Amino acid sequence: MFDKPALRARIRAERDRFFAAHPPAIEPPPALLSRFQHGVTVASYVPVGSEADPSPVARAAVERGCAIVLPHVTVRSKPMRFLAWDSEEDLIPGPFGLHQPHHESAALVPDIVLTPLLAFDSHLNRLGQGAGYYDRAFAQFPEALRIGIAWSVQQVESLSAEAWDVPLHAVLTERDWIMPQ
Repeated sequence: MFDKPALRARIRAERDRFFAAHPPAIEPPPALLSRFQHGVTVASYVPVGSEADPSPVARAAVERGCAIVLPHVTVRSKPMRFLAWDSEEDLIPGPFGLHQPHHESAALVPDIVLTPLLAFDSHLNRLGQGAGYYDRAFAQFPEALRIGIAWSVQQVESLSAEAWDVPLHAVLTERDWIMPQ
């Protein structure tokens, strides 16, 4: 078992330094663009701090006819919902520094989930913030394609997965489209 709090602190510091030095853009690769079709629902997120920004990917999805949903969180004991969002609509403040759609927005089932993370490995295990929201969402929507969005400096040699951890299908960084080995 590794020290998750220490790893989270180390990766946050590396991510902050990387982002401060040169905030790069993450562009969707052809393999992902081909999945963006009319009627597909893509769950994105608004980055907090130095998290990798998925907006170029979400914008490409919208241009191809996809609906965008964003996570909506109330309290830790309740699951995260994915609520419809139009880029013209204002977002409201949520817990943990989140910006999210109004609670009355329509809840939709995501086909693709763009996922923030703190660390990932070559087996596409991910380490999140620790609240379990995305792991519970992955269990709730097992058919959704799970795409981690991260900076390349967030890749670590290996992560030990807990029983409830659900691996990603791919990770997109500013440098690579990473698929399972």
